[in-house]
Amino acid sequence: MAFSFVVLAPIALMQPWEMHRATLQKQWQGIACIGAFMALNIALNNISLLDISLSLNQIIRSAIPVVACGLAIMVESKYPTRKEAASLVVLTMGVMLAVWQGTATGKPYAICFSIAATICNGLMMTFSSKLMSQKLDVVQLSFYVAPVSLLCLAPFFIIFEAERFATYWPMNQHGAGLIMLTSSVIAVLYNLAHQKMIQTVSAVATTVLGSIKIVCLLILSATLLGEGKEFTLRMWLGCLLALAGFGAYSDSKLSAIRQGSGTETAARLREEESKLLTEPVRAGSAQVA
Repeated sequence: MAFSFVVLAPIALMQPWEMHRATLQKQWQGIACIGAFMALNIALNNISLLDISLSLNQIIRSAIPVVACGLAIMVESKYPTRKEAASLVVLTMGVMLAVWQGTATGKPYAICFSIAATICNGLMMTFSSKLMSQKLDVVQLSFYVAPVSLLCLAPFFIIFEAERFATYWPMNQHGAGLIMLTSSVIAVLYNLAHQKMIQTVSAVATTVLGSIKIVCLLILSATLLGEGKEFTLRMWLGCLLALAGFGAYSDSKLSAIRQGSGTETAARLREEESKLLTEPVRAGSAQVA
């Protein structure tokens, strides 16, 4: 988070300070929420992995499209159609079946932390979508959110990792430093791309694409890397369900776009027709005068 703030500072600070002051004064609550939810998503999910199977963790995280859809209703008042809601459920069930490795164990606190992390992830994406719809760009959002997330993650680092890091760092400075630098660069690029996708499509659509990416990677690993023997009938069924849900969701969105374009075209034609009808009337009035 500190690396992200430092790297993005030269770009963000090209704008006058008055613009930053006005933005922070107006949007500070949303920025604080996004930063806190991002930090909680990272911290709670990482802690949960200590006492939960990866399979169960992935099953819980697979519910993010449904979670994001519910949060979009509550935060942004964006209601899905019945077809969209049904396709999200089918997609989620498919991904859950695809990632389930046959064992799903975990301590109660770890399961609760994983569920809470998933909800925080959905809240972070939903609030990001809402703020960027109010003319806040990707770089600004990432720049403002970084210090908040850093502040929220600091207590977790101090409690769980500071002592071990202090012991590990002196003996592994070169390797650890290279890993930290590489992961920081990747994190900045990922966050920018992720926020841009949320801004371009929506929070829900971004989670749908993330879920189908997992399924596509599983299918590619089975077909190209020779891991098909490890695929069970349940996993193939899950992949098919996920693809069907993705197809239905995409078709619903495309239909809405086509319908919206048709409505806009009809409105524009009515406006032009109204102008054509009123012009002769105005011309006749001018001649009488």
